Amino acid sequence: MLPLVAMLMPSWMDPEYLLNWLGDWALWGTLLVVFIECGVLFPILPGDSLLFAVGLFIARGTIDVPLWLACVLLTVAAFLGNVSGYYIGRFLGTSLFTNPNARFLKPKYIEQTHEFFARYGARALVMARFVPIVRTFITIVAGAGRMDPKRFFLWTAIGAVIWAPGITLLGHALGNVQFIHDHLESALILLVVVSLVPMAVEYLLARRRSRAAGADAKHGAPKHAATKHAATRD
Repeated sequence: MLPLVAMLMPSWMDPEYLLNWLGDWALWGTLLVVFIECGVLFPILPGDSLLFAVGLFIARGTIDVPLWLACVLLTVAAFLGNVSGYYIGRFLGTSLFTNPNARFLKPKYIEQTHEFFARYGARALVMARFVPIVRTFITIVAGAGRMDPKRFFLWTAIGAVIWAPGITLLGHALGNVQFIHDHLESALILLVVVSLVPMAVEYLLARRRSRAAGADAKHGAPKHAATKHAATRD
């Protein structure tokens, strides 16, 4: 199933193909992709899987760059991408998201991101790093909502430090595992799926809490009414 999904993806969404195509410019091309995906209005890029592949390629020696330097540069690219998205949102608001039939700038993306931000507050800037599409638009929402710049920079920096080096180091750690070499496409797609698991779990828990609160309110109302009636009678 996963190899079939990989075959259906355009070639520029395949991190291995993209890095091989970039050749000696692989790291610099990755920095550009990370920068764009983290805030410049183009969310359909292989951010998570590309970071993983960079770590793997460094472990193989295909990308001849020190791991620490790659992690630093990728963190900076992720941070600057978010800052760009913040100021796009601050100056343009959400005026670009008006066409429901648009390919990328759909109004529903902004609505979903607003809900995400409302639920998690400032820490959403960290959590959103691991959620495709939301990762791009949450910075625009933060800017449009005039979030305090210092607070934004702090939380988005924390997110960049966790996300970019974290996934790159994971790829590097697994870079010498033969099974990963033999099933790289499947591993990359699985990585994207796994990155969505925490959000899916949080969503299910939130629904469960909402249902529990609704049930408590439903059963609590008659009890309250009965107590009030008894107090009045006494």
